[in-house]
Amino acid sequence: MKKVFLPVLFVFISVLLCGCSEKSGILFNNNPITAENVLDNSTTFVAGQRIYYLIYLPQKVRSRYLYIQVVKKDNDYGRLGYNLFMTKDVRLKDEEVNYFTDYIVINQKGYYIMQVYSKDNPTKKLTAAQFYVTLP
Repeated sequence: MKKVFLPVLFVFISVLLCGCSEKSGILFNNNPITAENVLDNSTTFVAGQRIYYLIYLPQKVRSRYLYIQVVKKDNDYGRLGYNLFMTKDVRLKDEEVNYFTDYIVINQKGYYIMQVYSKDNPTKKLTAAQFYVTLP
C-alpha cells in the first residue's frame, strides 16, 4: 500500500504545485505528509516540534544521492550572519527517485533556510525553502 501511495502522492504534488514548469521544491508540514494534508503547508514551527518536509524533484538525480543543508540566518555569528546548522546526506531509494520525505527537530528559535544539492553537482542548488522556528 505504501509503495503505491507515495508515488501517487508525488505525482499529485508535482501536477498541483509545478503545473507545466519543471521546478523542484520543498514542502514543510506540522504532521507527517500524506495525500490528505499535503496542502497544509506551513513555514512557522515551535521549537522542539518535528518539522516534516517533502523534497520533490521533477527530474531524476543521476547518482541518487542528495546533500541537504539547513542554514540559520542570525546576526550573532561573524560569518555574514549565516551559520551552518545541519547537513545530511541521503540516498534515494528505488521508489523515491523523484522525492524524499523526512523530519527534523530544531530547538533554537530563528530563521532557517533548507537547501538541497545533488552529489553529482554539489555547486548547483536544486531547491531551497525557508522556515521559522519560534519559542513556545
